[in-house]
Amino acid sequence: MTDTRRRVKVYTLNEDRQWDDRGTGHVTSGYVERLKGMSLLVRAESDGSLLLESKINPNTAYQKQQDTLIVWSEAENYDLALSFQEKAGCDEIWEKICQVQGKDPSVDITQDLVDESEEERFDDMSSPGLELPSCELSRLEEIAELVASSLPSPLRREKLALALENEGYIKKLLELFHVCEDLENIEGLHHLYEIIKGIFLLNRTALFEVMFSEECIMDVIGCLEYDPSLSQPRKHREFLTKTAKFKEVIPISDPELKQKIHQTYRVQYIQDMVLPTPSVFEENMLSTLHSFIFFNKVEIVGMLQEDEKFLTDLFAQLTDEATDEEKRQELVNFLKEFCAFSQTLQPQNRDAFFKTLSSMGILPALEVILGMDDAQVRSAATDIFSYLVEYNPSMVREFVMQEAQQNDDDILLINLIIEHMICDTDPELGGAVQLMGLLRTLVDPENMLATANKTEKTEFLGFFYKHCMHVLTAPLLANTTEEKPSKEEVLGSDQRNNVTIKNFPLLHLFVLDDFQTAQLLALVLELLTFCVEHHTYHIKNYIINKDILRRVLVLMASKHAFLALCALRFKRKIIGLKDEFYNRYIMKSFLFEPVVKAFLNNGSRYNLMNSAIIEMFEFIRVEDIKSLTAHVIENYWKALEDVDYVQTFKGLKLRFEQQRERQDNPKLDSMRSILRNHRYRRDARTLEDEEEMWFNTDDEDMEDGEAVVPPSDKTKNDEDIMEPISKFMERKKLKESEEKEVLLKTNLSGRQSPSFKLSLSSGTKTNLTSQSSTTNLPGSPGSPGSPGSPGSPGSVSKSTSQTAAITTKGGLVGLVDYPDDDEEDDEDEDKEETLPLSKKAKLES
Repeated sequence: MTDTRRRVKVYTLNEDRQWDDRGTGHVTSGYVERLKGMSLLVRAESDGSLLLESKINPNTAYQKQQDTLIVWSEAENYDLALSFQEKAGCDEIWEKICQVQGKDPSVDITQDLVDESEEERFDDMSSPGLELPSCELSRLEEIAELVASSLPSPLRREKLALALENEGYIKKLLELFHVCEDLENIEGLHHLYEIIKGIFLLNRTALFEVMFSEECIMDVIGCLEYDPSLSQPRKHREFLTKTAKFKEVIPISDPELKQKIHQTYRVQYIQDMVLPTPSVFEENMLSTLHSFIFFNKVEIVGMLQEDEKFLTDLFAQLTDEATDEEKRQELVNFLKEFCAFSQTLQPQNRDAFFKTLSSMGILPALEVILGMDDAQVRSAATDIFSYLVEYNPSMVREFVMQEAQQNDDDILLINLIIEHMICDTDPELGGAVQLMGLLRTLVDPENMLATANKTEKTEFLGFFYKHCMHVLTAPLLANTTEEKPSKEEVLGSDQRNNVTIKNFPLLHLFVLDDFQTAQLLALVLELLTFCVEHHTYHIKNYIINKDILRRVLVLMASKHAFLALCALRFKRKIIGLKDEFYNRYIMKSFLFEPVVKAFLNNGSRYNLMNSAIIEMFEFIRVEDIKSLTAHVIENYWKALEDVDYVQTFKGLKLRFEQQRERQDNPKLDSMRSILRNHRYRRDARTLEDEEEMWFNTDDEDMEDGEAVVPPSDKTKNDEDIMEPISKFMERKKLKESEEKEVLLKTNLSGRQSPSFKLSLSSGTKTNLTSQSSTTNLPGSPGSPGSPGSPGSPGSVSKSTSQTAAITTKGGLVGLVDYPDDDEEDDEDEDKEETLPLSKKAKLES
């Protein structure tokens, strides 16, 4: 198998500072004679060709990033990178590189310093600082080279940063920028671009404070307009001064706050739009810029939060009916951005922020906004509501329960959310999906609180099902109507099976089955399915009382497969609960009929619908849900009996017949229960003691043919025990003879025999015949004299341990073996084969 640990992608950096993928292969390290040293080799996984052959130079700076990336430079403009599929492979190659260079593999970069002599390195460490060239037009190229050469070395970066801070060098450079622009000195402007970009990569907060000050920031942006790789300069300053407009939706009286907002916007613009995409080497060199923006946002939120007059005016204008629509939209957008900024706060500060908004009445304000006609305003209000729900769903639940005591259901906040979900005009229902996620969070019991005095789950779910559930299910009920057509109109006569299923009051689509409606109904069903799984009796009462499942199952006939599968998934979740209240409801209303009809209409297509329906019936069979098994076989067997590419339905039929036999023979069923209880529930130590007594008992202590039976069992009346067994075996024989005839007819007609019938005849039939038949032909497998019969000397038949009439195990008499006991009986086989021969003979007798 291919070693995925060494699987890599090879990248090279192009002239545009973008990484080009050179191919995928497997990397190895070894000595290459031609290169006279240890090298990295990458061979393509497609054809084995050589993608990379690179000598590990002792002086090359290799850098490991993100646990799966190794980057290095082999020439002035030739950068390479290996991206590993697995961290383990990256670590192995990194250890080889460090071994060649004599470095500790725990480092992330092998060479901290550029290639310098020991004397130069000592001079660097002992010298007080870096001497910068005088800030003149003629020396801009020299300055740019100095900045570029200092970036690879942390020590030189530190010295360069200190020199720039102490000498006020940045302001001098920005003065030269104005001179170059006035003179249209394009070469000088290109050098200034490289210098300012290099200063950004020094990653120093003190330098950022200078560059982002009110007097310098626009000039810094101007320098970054003259990218040498572009034929024409950008127009960032023009956009910031003319296109981007600062709007005070509520007047800000604090000048410091206003300046901080301006600064943050411009720095964010520099990060997102002005600076080029950082290369792999540079990606960690802008962390201080990210931090600068982050802490600015924290300061803005804190200063606004402390200004009570500002927030009071904000919420007053939001809820004032006299506020015009344009102004209200600006207010809502401001509040949305305000909440977005709060995501940068630490948890304790975020708690204080949302408590402040709550005390100011943000939820009543949202209720007013969501009731408006403007779609953009409602969309922004939805985003604000999502911040609140994600932060503290209990706060939202408490509010909606309190307002329910004062307002009608129609204007409740949670019903407005449901209404917007239902009425979403987006063809892809993007807003509806977002709102459904919020509703799911609100009704999720996992995030509900429980105290000594009250349980939020009980209170809120009671409120939700009383005041809100009817709004949620409205589109489902509106898109279906109840009709009672005749038997032929319901399912008709299935020509393939020549079967007519019982009359069912089927539901039919009431409106057009269009795609957007189908998507909406799928969302509603997804939420209802979640409720079935988590809300127990609340949703159970609602489904049964409102007959919801009947309405849902009409969607099985939808032309949209995803919607039909949603309906099926809803029913499958209900059946998965194995709740008899649900089961009785399903049986009483014949709610398997739409499923069976969909299965038959699907025909022989092997698709998701086919598999999902078969899985549902397989679950009923495996879990042995007796009531549903009986219902399905009694009502739909004729429609399903010819399905033989899976054994699910025949297995259900077998379960049903076993169940009916037990009902007809209560004594046999009770006896089997007693035996199974003894076999599976007895204490392990008791079993060990009895087995020890068995092996310690001498052969002479027992008479031939005597079964080992506990004293309490010996007192039973043998006739009472054997009578139901005899009847049971007679019925089995009769049934087997009928099956023989069916199989014979089937084979004569050229049809393939179902495998489950063959297993039944080979498993049950043979054993019962060997027990009860007294007219076996000579030489037949069951005759006493045949070599393979249980009674022949020196032979031990495995079927004896499986289905013998009387089998001894653990001191108990096993009278009849049932098909359910196969696993237990396999264990009996192994144990019996280890017994002494004399004891086996006694058992067989």
